[in-house]
Amino acid sequence: MSRFPDPNTVFPNEYGTTCFLKNVITAPNIFVGDYTYYDDAEDPTAFERKNVLFNWPAFGDRLVIGKFCAIASGVRFIMGSANHRMCSVSTYPFSVFGGAWAENTPPHLSQLPFKGDTVVGNDVWIGRKAVIMPGVKIGDGAIIAAYSVVARDVEPYTLVGGNPARLIRRRFDEELTQMLLNLRWWDFAPEELADFLPVLCEGDLKAARAAIRAKLEK
Repeated sequence: MSRFPDPNTVFPNEYGTTCFLKNVITAPNIFVGDYTYYDDAEDPTAFERKNVLFNWPAFGDRLVIGKFCAIASGVRFIMGSANHRMCSVSTYPFSVFGGAWAENTPPHLSQLPFKGDTVVGNDVWIGRKAVIMPGVKIGDGAIIAAYSVVARDVEPYTLVGGNPARLIRRRFDEELTQMLLNLRWWDFAPEELADFLPVLCEGDLKAARAAIRAKLEK
């Protein structure tokens, strides 16, 4: 048995409610980093079908999720093709119903507002039943409170919540935040990461700061 969890396995522990997402994704426009997991008591492997809504790769947007993210049950990502045309008198999608309606209207996807890729950084925790709207960028180390609706970008190492989600507080001061962004511990090799875990789990931020500074100065 390996000393380290295998990022290429679907179920990384005995509970069966948690899966490493990258191993169950099939859509060509969804990219998930190592060790990012989705937790769901019913079927965590159904994430792509149940939790990424209105995903039509032909529309051109992507969902990109970094490494070591923790995604709670019921989190939803709304992709860009869920939008409706807003530049005209009516928002109704006449063309998708065919016939004369399609003949007399532009192709549906061509008129939708394009928000761009939805990007989630590394070490992001997204709480239960949060909703992430199209084109949102969530920075490394951010926390999204349960039942939040995230409609705008989230800065690294911040806690946001509500509908729409707003800044609740910054997790750390500017110096420690920048140190963590420079450290990029999620890119450590398995042995190096295992040795560094006591620092990442250290509740004494003064001690953690000193250890991170020493690591960066090596």
